[in-house]
Amino acid sequence: MRQLTFVKSKTLKWHDVPEPTLNSSTDAIVRPFIAARCDGDSLFLQHDFERVLSIGARLHVVDEAFASAKTNPFAGPFAYGHECVAEVTARGADVKGFEVGDVVIVPWAISCGACGTCGRGLTSKCGTVRGEQSLAAYGFGQSIGGHGGMVSDALRVPFADTMLVRVPSGIDPLALASASDNIPDAYRTVGSQLVRMPGAPVLIVGGGAKSIGLYAAGIAKALGSSQVDYVDTSKTRLDLAARMGANPIERTKSASWYRQGRPPLDGGYLITVDANSTTAGLTFALNALAPGGSCSAVGFYLRRGTPLPLWKMYMKSASLHVGVSNPSADLPAVLSLVASKRFDPSLLTTLVADWDDAPRALLERSTKVVVRRAPLGISSAAHRPTVSSLGAEGPAATRERPSRTAPRRARPAKGQRVQRARRGLEDVRGSAGASLDFAIRAAPHPHPSS
Repeated sequence: MRQLTFVKSKTLKWHDVPEPTLNSSTDAIVRPFIAARCDGDSLFLQHDFERVLSIGARLHVVDEAFASAKTNPFAGPFAYGHECVAEVTARGADVKGFEVGDVVIVPWAISCGACGTCGRGLTSKCGTVRGEQSLAAYGFGQSIGGHGGMVSDALRVPFADTMLVRVPSGIDPLALASASDNIPDAYRTVGSQLVRMPGAPVLIVGGGAKSIGLYAAGIAKALGSSQVDYVDTSKTRLDLAARMGANPIERTKSASWYRQGRPPLDGGYLITVDANSTTAGLTFALNALAPGGSCSAVGFYLRRGTPLPLWKMYMKSASLHVGVSNPSADLPAVLSLVASKRFDPSLLTTLVADWDDAPRALLERSTKVVVRRAPLGISSAAHRPTVSSLGAEGPAATRERPSRTAPRRARPAKGQRVQRARRGLEDVRGSAGASLDFAIRAAPHPHPSS
């Protein structure tokens, strides 16, 4: 079968690999026909992320796990993709909840649904599946991957009755392209919080986690937040935030109110989200909290010793939640919102491309990239899939000039390596839309900005 493989930065290739088989009576085989690029994927797709993190680990700037390909989840090559909508093409004898032909969402992390961790809603941290690893997921390197990628002709799904989530009839599968990860990741930042605090105002600091922050804005609006403010430097994302019903607030790089931590709302917000993914963005989101408020962070904070304004948090009785999404737990609530027409995630899809063009399309610099092909349309009593007629170009597709690759040079002295690593890490952060925040203590550097 054909599988899209991440080879290295800026290189995705179709590879012929053996087709997966049913290893257990509780397994299912699915055929993805819609797949999306996760926000975090842009880091290793568009930059030499593996090398940069390896250098950072050796210089004790980032976690030591990134020093080795065996423990670095972004080290290629690996089967690409962890967001998809698929059709069930085969099922084990003990799979009772799904039929061949059902259209399903496949969560990005594998879970059994029966262990104590899954029972607490932390399905992406399933103890049965991950063993000694931190996660067991699709579409990553060997440290947490090895389970296949979602841009492929077939995918094995263990614990199918627990893992798979049926796409309800009446919902366009294309709208759920990112339901495996990014959409439920956004839901976790505002969903349960607005249940506890109905009508609470919400602040989202956008940037690095490009679509997640925007999905969060739309979900907060749909759940009845009295005020949803979205702060960003990107005019494209500010326009998308307005489409989701949020109040867009442009932040210029010289904005004193941002540097000084003054929130746009007097008294602060009960709910804030850092989707900027920098120390500066996280600090602003925490400082913008009202007493008793809650901040959720969705970015990668790889820097050792990331500073937090703990005294201010203490005085406000504030809380901070950081972690991965748990789609198996949150998808029922997400699908209910989409079915009610109050939340339309398709408004954020900025580029739709043919499946065969995936190696090129998934490298495009656009907020939310989706690839699709025709479903098989296997007979199923539950659902016969259709694919939206949305054109190849969404409402706000963007193009940016690709970064240049520097020629190989002689190995510099250690002091020079520190300086060069710092510049490389900052280049990744800046050109990826402030998706990461690093600080190398061996040399001072400017305060991060998006």
